[in-house]
Amino acid sequence: MTQQPQFAPAVVERPEQHYVAAREVVTMETIGRVADRLPDVFGFLGARGVEPVDAPFFKYDVIDMARRLEIEAGVPVAAPVEPAPGLIAGVLPAGRYATVTHVGHPDGLVDVTAALLEWAADRNLVWDAWDAPEGHAWRCRLEIYRTDPATEPDMNRWETQLAFRLADA
Repeated sequence: MTQQPQFAPAVVERPEQHYVAAREVVTMETIGRVADRLPDVFGFLGARGVEPVDAPFFKYDVIDMARRLEIEAGVPVAAPVEPAPGLIAGVLPAGRYATVTHVGHPDGLVDVTAALLEWAADRNLVWDAWDAPEGHAWRCRLEIYRTDPATEPDMNRWETQLAFRLADA
């Protein structure tokens, strides 16, 4: 089993990034539906000869852990793409992001996320997020899945990067 590297968050600048995604409104019990939509996105892009330019991600748009989550399952692309029905096209905004990489089973992401949120609070970093009627809304809160499950089936060895956009200073 791979040992988790030391928790090492950082603040980085990320450029604007086009993407195509499927959006789902789910609960914690049905969150698997989001991952089930990634093949739709990859299939759509492949049928049009559009190559992904980075790893797939989940983008958490609105979070209310007790009731519902609005999540996009997306794939970065080099230029804007007109989406098919049931898919959306968007742009991940440029800016400063608090990031950390988790190596291990995705179940560990809850603790890593909590640690990143605490790390940022300890440094008085402010998220690009706000309270909305549906829950806590984020301009850009990403889980980027760096490991291809087809080449690494052992979930304990998966690499996932968290990247949460900070408010403009």
